[in-house]
Amino acid sequence: MEAPPDRFYTPTHEWIKPDGDAALVGITRFAVDELTDVTYVELPAPGASLTAGKPFGEIESVKTAGELYAPVSGEVIEANAAVKKDPSLINQDPYGKAWLIRIKTGPNDYSGLMTAQQYQATTAKP
Repeated sequence: MEAPPDRFYTPTHEWIKPDGDAALVGITRFAVDELTDVTYVELPAPGASLTAGKPFGEIESVKTAGELYAPVSGEVIEANAAVKKDPSLINQDPYGKAWLIRIKTGPNDYSGLMTAQQYQATTAKP
C-alpha cells in the first residue's frame, strides 16, 4: 500500500496528518508489515506534552516491541481508545481507523519530515 500523500512521515515510520492547529499521528503500513501482528499499544494520556523525535508510547507485536516517536512537538488531545482496546486494528487500517493520537500542534514546521514520495523511496525494496 502506498503512503497517503496527505501526511508527512518520519524515518522511524510514524505519520502525521495536519488538520489546522491539530494533527493525527499513527504508524505506517511499512512499520505494520515489519511488526506483523500488533498485540499491545501504550499511548499517552490527554494533556501529555510531546517533543519531536522523543518517544511517546510503545508498540508490541508477536515478533518484537518498540517505541513510538513524536513527529513534531505538541500536546496530546486524545488517544485512540479503539486502538488501545483492540491493537489489531493497527494491522487492518494503519492510515485510517487506527490512528494513535490526536495532538495540538499550533503553527508547526513540517519541513524536517518526509513527503509520501520521499518516505516511499526510503522503504522501497530493491
